[in-house]
Amino acid sequence: MSIFSLPDQGVGLGLRREFLEDLLAHPRSGIDFFELAPENWIGFGGRPQRQLRQLTEAYPFIAHGLSLSIAGPDPLDTEFLQAVQDFLSEHSIHYYSEHLAFCADHGQLYDLLPLPLTEDMLDYVAERIQQVQDFLKIPLIIENTAYYGDYAQSSMSEQDFLLGLLHKSGCKLLLDLNNLYVNSSNHHYDARAFLRSMPTEHIVYQHVAGHQRHGQGWLIDTHDTAVTPAVWALLQYSRQLFGSKPTLLEWDNQIPPLPLLLQEAQKIRPPANPHVS
Repeated sequence: MSIFSLPDQGVGLGLRREFLEDLLAHPRSGIDFFELAPENWIGFGGRPQRQLRQLTEAYPFIAHGLSLSIAGPDPLDTEFLQAVQDFLSEHSIHYYSEHLAFCADHGQLYDLLPLPLTEDMLDYVAERIQQVQDFLKIPLIIENTAYYGDYAQSSMSEQDFLLGLLHKSGCKLLLDLNNLYVNSSNHHYDARAFLRSMPTEHIVYQHVAGHQRHGQGWLIDTHDTAVTPAVWALLQYSRQLFGSKPTLLEWDNQIPPLPLLLQEAQKIRPPANPHVS
């Protein structure tokens, strides 16, 4: 297997600049692949960029974008896409994922906002995904995103919209199990039925993360705490349906020291003999 391929049972972690030296000094960290936001590295030079190159030469990486705004009203930013393409080529990164959301309208909004779930929006987003794929010459991996409101004009379920998008655009799927659990709780649908509907051949990798409960009862995708038992249970159910997909721990706020983060990430790894009690 190429070092640039994601291992089926791989454990992933989001890369942060402050972890670079420790990860390079202790390469046997138990992490099989990393994810980074290209926006945080494009045009960034010096020692951190050289350290990043050392890691991208040793591990598979996924570029997980923050600002493509695939569902936004503005035209796609081809200058940004060219910068992403150059960054992917420079570091031999073969995977690029983004959020099913919009985050720009005549400038960055610095949030991931939901979109109306309609046939017109489905066609619009599918066409934009195809434009990105044609530009980058690789499939775009789309993440199911947590959302906290809806539009009156929405006429489709989240599940049907996502399935339609996978079919029409040919894109791949980043299956975020924490977002799925949060949305299923907030919007009152069956997370396991949603999972059963997903086409396994489209799933490239998965996310797990922590969430918090708002005072009014809503769940909020916060990435600032340990993964809950309910999300671990969804990961186990995903394995029953799809086998072991590469799975990554997201922890972006109130980040614990790296040894504790690595310990939490190892909970992802499936047992060596799952049928032995």
